[in-house]
Amino acid sequence: MVEALRYISDFYKSGAKGVVWEHNTHIGDARATDMAKEGMVNAGQLMREEFGHESVYSVGFGTYQGNVIAAKNWGDPVEIMTVPKGVEGSWEEALHRANSSNQYLMFTEENKKFFDIEIGHRAIGVVYQPEYEHFGNYVPSRLSERYNAFIHVEHTKALSPL
Repeated sequence: MVEALRYISDFYKSGAKGVVWEHNTHIGDARATDMAKEGMVNAGQLMREEFGHESVYSVGFGTYQGNVIAAKNWGDPVEIMTVPKGVEGSWEEALHRANSSNQYLMFTEENKKFFDIEIGHRAIGVVYQPEYEHFGNYVPSRLSERYNAFIHVEHTKALSPL
């Protein structure tokens, strides 16, 4: 992905701008998660390193509860799955307690410090296993370092595939 973005940027030169939609674990800066401790990198980190932090604006997403479409394992058919309430001590639960409605947070110099603590942030992707909610679906994250902004959806509803 980073190579493709580099190619597009080189083609359009210095005025190039783009929007990339990726999963949180890809677009959010890996250095603000436990991925960094394992020596892993991702597109968000690599793009910030290459183009500069001020030139890359990443937005993360999260939900407190609801349902989504996902598969139990790679290659399995998608199904509608229930997303339980965010676990105690997670970003999802903290945002719910702060204001149980949809929220759009922009991290600024004035408020970054409130979101710079490392706590669990739910990861729901192509594969989701709600039965592991307390054991493996949360990535320890510092939201204000991982993203520039964050969209919290209080209650999500599964999409209908085309």
